[in-house]
Formats: sequence, structure tokens, C-alpha cells
Amino acid sequence: MSKTNLWTKNFIALVATNGLLFASFHVLLPTLPIYAGNIGANGVQIGIISGIFGFSAIFIRLFTDTGIRAFGKKNCLYIGLFLSLFSTLSYAFFNSIGQIIAARVIHGLGFGLSTTFSAALAADVIPAARRGEGIGYLGLGSTIAMALAPAAGLTLLSDFGPLLLCIFSALVTFGAVLTAYSCTTSEPISDLPTPPIHSSIYNKLCERGTGMPALLTILFGIAYGSVNTFIALMAAEVGIANSGCFFIVGTLFVFLSRPFGGRLLDLKGPFWVILPGGLLYACALIIILSAKSLPVLLAGAVLYGLGAGLLLPALMTWMLNVVRADRRSAASATFYNMLDIGTSSGLLILGGVAGNIGYVNMYKYVLGAMVLFIFLILIHHFLRQPKKALELEENES
Repeated sequence: MSKTNLWTKNFIALVATNGLLFASFHVLLPTLPIYAGNIGANGVQIGIISGIFGFSAIFIRLFTDTGIRAFGKKNCLYIGLFLSLFSTLSYAFFNSIGQIIAARVIHGLGFGLSTTFSAALAADVIPAARRGEGIGYLGLGSTIAMALAPAAGLTLLSDFGPLLLCIFSALVTFGAVLTAYSCTTSEPISDLPTPPIHSSIYNKLCERGTGMPALLTILFGIAYGSVNTFIALMAAEVGIANSGCFFIVGTLFVFLSRPFGGRLLDLKGPFWVILPGGLLYACALIIILSAKSLPVLLAGAVLYGLGAGLLLPALMTWMLNVVRADRRSAASATFYNMLDIGTSSGLLILGGVAGNIGYVNMYKYVLGAMVLFIFLILIHHFLRQPKKALELEENES
């Protein structure tokens, strides 16, 4: 029974760490651009402050294996958390754009380490038979943070100023340090990563054997980032007020879908979660494209929450399941790299598209990305079936 117990002390500690880390991040996500603008940053500089974070997170994940061999997974998590703690506190005391950009780079490095190793450690403590379910629960903290923390950050900045905002973010990060410290999982020598056969930049970005889930994560990152970033602007374009309710409704249905999706993945495999998730998300985009009122937009939010709640943990679990135990940290880094690449590149491209044709028409291209997503998972699944049948025949003979 103990071998299948999911809610151990270590797992609860890592769920709390992950949730607090994302809460600290989302408190600053909408507020740092405002703060930077208030001290004189222009549009280009605000864009750099927003974008440099993701690229520095991707950069540090290139050195995942080196970090584990030098310090171990838990110490890498601590390093990431302390870098995040230092940077969140420093924003309030830096009064030049260059200093804020430097702090943003450090924050990206810390966040890249922290997210990678909190997920890798969670994969180690979750029973293999319940990995899909466990990864789904791991992400619920970040989902809550995405729904509540931005509003809290904006309130703190407007009512109390940047100093208290940054102190609050730092205190939340310090809470993540404390919960991480309460995780007492050990790291066997056998789990040290073996170097991949090829050590090219591609192999550092994308762990060997994770090609299809990595490609699907990029495509979903394009769609996921576009909704999270542009939905309010699209709603304003068609005259829909109170569009913030979209994320409240969406978060509720993420909660409903994640435990169910995780259990289904553990029983049936990733295809039976990823295909329904992709279809639900595509339907959400179709409703968003046709929305002219808040009730219709919120109907799209229901499908958005169900689809995202299925897809994010399923794609990560798929990557973790197709690699050896000693490569799970690299697989975790791959997931976040692909999600960041899809989100960052998608925002850059789609932002330009929206400037020319509007946000509603821009979502037609986002829908196209999800149609390609669905097509690829179908092709992958049905091409794999003859291979599995052949392997079964060979094993029986």
C-alpha cells in the first residue's frame, strides 16, 4: 500500500513549493511592466523586461545535468529558489532600467532551476503507477496562482506601492524555500544523470526520446500563451466587459479536469488524455472566435479550463515516462523549455499578426496551431499501433 501512496509528506511539500513559486512569479507578471513604465521605461525596454525572463530560464536549463552532478537535485532547487528570492526583493531597490533587466535575468535563471527541479523531485517521489495523477496535482498550485496572484499584485502596487509588492513576492518565495526544505527525499547515486550520446544544443534543449511530446508542447505553448496574454485585448476589441472572469471560470474547470485526466493517463496512456484535451481546447478557440458577449466567452473558458487541465500535466508526464529515471530532470527541463519556446515565439509572432488584422482574426492562426496539434497526435498514435502489434508478435514468438 505504501508503494502507491501519493500524498506523502515529501509530495505535499513539493506541491506547496511549486504553488508558492508560481504565486511569487504571477504577482510580478502584470506589475513589473507597470513599475518599469513608471520609472521611465519605453515600450522596447518593457518588452525586453518581459521577454528576457523566459530566455534566461531556457538558458539555465541547458546545464541541468551539470548542475545535478555538481550539487544534486535538491541543492539545485535551493539555488534556484534563493536566486528567485534575491531578484524579487531587489526589484524594489533598483531604480534604473538596466538594473531591473539584470534582476530579471537572475530571476529567470532562478525560476528555470526551481521549476525544473521541483517537477523532477516530484516525479521521483510519485509512485510510477500514479505519475499522471500526481503531476496533475502538482500543477494545481500554479493554476491557483495564475487565477489569483495577478489581481493581488495589481492591488498591492496600486494601493501600497512597489516596495511592499516586492517584499510580499519575496516572502512568498521564502515560503517556497521553507516547504522545499521540509522535503526529505534522498537521491540515490544510481539516479545521477548519464550524459546523452550527443551533447549538441538541440539535445540539451530537447531530451532524446521526447521528440513528439516536445513538438506538441511547443504547439500548445503557442495556443496557451496567446489565450493567457491576449484574451483581455480580444474581449475589448469586440466590446466584452469583465473579461477577467474568463480566468476564474477557466481555473475552476482546470481543477475539475486534472485529477480525472491524471487517472485516465495512468490507466490508458497519454493519447487518451491528449486527444480529448486538444479537441476541447480547439473547441474553446472556436467559441472565443465567435464570442460577442460575456456568457459566450465564459462558455469558451469552460472548455479552455478542461483542455488546459488535461494537456499540461499529460504532456509533462509523457516526457517523464519515456525516459530513464536518471534522465527525468532533463525531461522536466525539456517540458519547460518547449513550453517557453512555444509561448515566447508565439507571442512575438502573434502580437505582430494582431497588430495588422486584429485579435479576433489572430485567433484563427491560434486555432490552426491546435488543428495541427490534433493531426500530429492522431498520426503518431495510429503509426505506433502497427509497431506495437509487431513487437507483441515478436515477444510471443
